[in-house]
Amino acid sequence: MTHHDPLQKAGDFIRTSATLKIIGIGLLVLVLLIPTSMITSLMQEREYRRDNVVKEINQKWGNSQTITGPFLTVPFKSFYKDKKDQLKFRINYLHILPENLSITGQLDPQIRYRSIYEAVLYNAQINLTGDFIIPTVNLANIDQDNILWDKAVFSLGITDMRGIKNNIIINFNDHEYKVSPGLKTSDLAASGVQCAIPLSIKHKKNRFSLQLSLNGSEQIHFIPAGATTNVTLESTWNSPSFNGAFLPVDRKITDKGFSANWNILHLNRNFPQLWEGRQYNVNDSSFGLQLLITANVYQKSIRIAKYALMFIVFTFSAFFFSEIINKRRVHPIQYLLIGLAVILFYVLLLSLSEHFNFNLAYILSATAITATITGYSKGILKNNCFSLTVFGILTILYAYLYIVLQLEDYALLMGSIGLFIVLATVMYITRKIDWYTLDKSIPKPDDDRVIIITPED
Repeated sequence: MTHHDPLQKAGDFIRTSATLKIIGIGLLVLVLLIPTSMITSLMQEREYRRDNVVKEINQKWGNSQTITGPFLTVPFKSFYKDKKDQLKFRINYLHILPENLSITGQLDPQIRYRSIYEAVLYNAQINLTGDFIIPTVNLANIDQDNILWDKAVFSLGITDMRGIKNNIIINFNDHEYKVSPGLKTSDLAASGVQCAIPLSIKHKKNRFSLQLSLNGSEQIHFIPAGATTNVTLESTWNSPSFNGAFLPVDRKITDKGFSANWNILHLNRNFPQLWEGRQYNVNDSSFGLQLLITANVYQKSIRIAKYALMFIVFTFSAFFFSEIINKRRVHPIQYLLIGLAVILFYVLLLSLSEHFNFNLAYILSATAITATITGYSKGILKNNCFSLTVFGILTILYAYLYIVLQLEDYALLMGSIGLFIVLATVMYITRKIDWYTLDKSIPKPDDDRVIIITPED
């Protein structure tokens, strides 16, 4: 009899073995990791393109700005003997920071668009006031008589000079001075403006003030140059991110904007009020804020894509258990199509979120994929109950993923709890399944009967 043919029995076992089916599903999951990885690369590529477009917009308006100072740069003579034992001198520079520095500013944010991308820009109206106290120089290698006080330079570091919108006038001891571009040295800042202001050691305290209209993008930072530095900023932007070495001592954020105040002492930083040359790096003490665009669709999409494997496994598990419970077989090609549909969700989400609100894009993408897989399960299994089960599982999964996405600080906690619940549920449902005899109870293709193989066969 043909049914006793060993080759036929081996073929029947391969087609009906639950163990081999699980192995096959596992291989399909591994195969689907390839398009999943490609989609993640696509998201990163789109984010990289967005960053390049935003960078082009920023460069034409003004990049992120860091304001250093103001500070005084005073030349002095440093004497030495050459190889012929002749006395010569070189010019070095002494840097003096203000005793008190007060900065008040108003940020006027703007959104600029190019194609589907947007960049956040700002114009800052900044007032700087304070005073310098001429110190009694007590450095080992500097003689007070060798300091050229009449050659002193008032300096202000500005990161991107293209952002300067108005002429800058320095009011110093009730006298006005026009600035010129460039700094005397790059010891404190790489770029900025300066003006020559003669000093006198007889005039110990020197008051200054200036106004600055500055264009920039995304971030603005300050260096705490004063022995006491006070910075107050206001803006209509309602999603600032305070960053840098110091956080504001007082801040208020509402739907209409924000206000923030910093108060920093010279004891809070790692450089003094007076030094020579490049002895200290002041940039480590910068502080300020970033104007965030909260709807960063690429970061959200990349975060969601990390859950693709979980979605594939859960969806495949639902169909596999349906095979066991309903005794209807699902072909590997059908598993593959279902897996591709799950992966397609992430492409839909990315493409739609570039044109619509992210939440709306998420709802549309999740609805489309859920409806597609539910309809497909109804068509291949002819079981309304299972189709509703698939619909429920996908709805719960997409709703749960959306909740995890919103709870950034608790994403790991929510994810681990969710996986525990799913694992416990699967263990409960499958607790009475005899996996050793399951291979003998799965029907052959196109056959709804339960086949029992007995020793007499």
